[in-house]
Amino acid sequence: MSGVSTRGNSIVFGDYGIKAVSSGWLTSRQIEAGRKVLTRYTTKGGRVWIRIFPDKPITDKPPEVRMGGGKGDVVDYVFVIKPGRILYEIGGIPEDQAVKAMKTVAGKMPIKTKFARKD
Repeated sequence: MSGVSTRGNSIVFGDYGIKAVSSGWLTSRQIEAGRKVLTRYTTKGGRVWIRIFPDKPITDKPPEVRMGGGKGDVVDYVFVIKPGRILYEIGGIPEDQAVKAMKTVAGKMPIKTKFARKD
């Protein structure tokens, strides 16, 4: 996964966001874990925007199955992350709360991220 993200690399909807610094895959479960953290921090009037959607199917064959027999079943869906991509946006809360929320979300991600403000 080489190159940088040319789409979705600026904050559009909210005031603060979390930006990917490295590349990798984000599974639907990891995206949902980040969403749960952000909704916990925005109970009093804040809004959350998820800027990614897992649309790449990942297949796998069961253990101890012989070669051949076609492609395996779909196990999970992922989103391919390139550096510079905005993952989540948040608005309507103070900056100190947004920094704390994004730091918690960053701990749940398998890639390196950084906090971003709207330019």
